Amino acid sequence: MSDWLEFIGAYATFFAMHSVPLRPAVRSRLTTVFGRHGFTLLYSALSIFTLGWLIVAAGRAPYVELWGYNPWQNLVPLTVMAIVCGILAFSLGRPNPFSFGGAGNENFDPGQPGIIRWMRHPLLVALALWAAAHLVPNSDLAHVILFGSFAVFALLGMQMIDRRKGRELEMVLKRLDERVRSGPLVPLPESMSGVVFRVLFGILIYMTFLGVHPYLFGVSPLQ
Repeated sequence: MSDWLEFIGAYATFFAMHSVPLRPAVRSRLTTVFGRHGFTLLYSALSIFTLGWLIVAAGRAPYVELWGYNPWQNLVPLTVMAIVCGILAFSLGRPNPFSFGGAGNENFDPGQPGIIRWMRHPLLVALALWAAAHLVPNSDLAHVILFGSFAVFALLGMQMIDRRKGRELEMVLKRLDERVRSGPLVPLPESMSGVVFRVLFGILIYMTFLGVHPYLFGVSPLQ
């Protein structure tokens, strides 16, 4: 059991970081102390640190194989991550009043919703796909717990945000959602140059992930 202590500690710390500071009373106090931007920077830094620790701790945990490994399994995250990077490229920096992470939500145009036409929570969809895809080649118990938890966390997070947003802005969001859903299945982009930029941005994200993966996690996705 002692061999699992670091993983258990990292796991508990990570999920405590993503629950306790976001409680309204705690967040209000921390925002008063550090300011809104200071809280965001501190929370982001601690989140990245605890995520890195959790991933490293999973690699150090005792190896308990749950299913066998085959080389084809690497193709699953390689393929799915291209989709994940596309979702990130077309959602980052865009308004999204239905979920978290939106920028300039007051400027959201339901007539040009972009990726929001297909998914309310693109960042959580990307997280769920990332986690599920990485489950396939990582068949040991620690990584199954790690990636399985992230997948469940992302799916439950969508429901939690829908409930919270529904309480806060029920009628406003309902009207916005109706206008988004009534639009064309493939909404017209604001500009083709913007589409090209985001496609190139997605390719850059994908290539960056491939390049840094061996240095951050000690494993090359291409092997």
